[in-house]
Amino acid sequence: MTKKSANDNKTFKKGDYIVYPAHGVGRVTGVEKDQVAGFDIEVYVVSFEQDKMTLRVPTARAGQSGMRPLSNDKIVKDALKTLKGRARVKRTMWSRRAQEYEAKINSGDLISIAEVVRDLYRAEDQPEQSYSERQLYESALDRMVREVAAVEKIDHDKAKEMLSKSLHGKTAAAA
Repeated sequence: MTKKSANDNKTFKKGDYIVYPAHGVGRVTGVEKDQVAGFDIEVYVVSFEQDKMTLRVPTARAGQSGMRPLSNDKIVKDALKTLKGRARVKRTMWSRRAQEYEAKINSGDLISIAEVVRDLYRAEDQPEQSYSERQLYESALDRMVREVAAVEKIDHDKAKEMLSKSLHGKTAAAA
């Protein structure tokens, strides 16, 4: 029996920050061999500290699962520019829009997440958000803050402040 190693397609190594679409930013804490249904498989062990969760992703399936490296500086700049844009709220039923927002958040794509933050953002002088709007907004904002913090190598609060300035900048209010 020839031992085929899944090592050949390893993209991430221990210590790398990654984005997993359904969970946001995590850190690869190791690469281990597991035995599942009699097969030896290699898995990335990914820790999501904020959720106190560990995920095991087969190295061969990491790409298909949507697991990706952190966004680069250009994508972060584009995402911040997206926050400054005009909110594009469709005149469809809230349930349909909520599904679309949820899909954008879970896509793991930073620009899509920025669109959700932009569209659901409310300035002080605007009407109150519904509970579900606020939940989606907070979820998208948190995902975006975590990735920006990891990319820029800054803490959570500084990243939140950075996003807040971009959001407030569009309403001409001083942050």
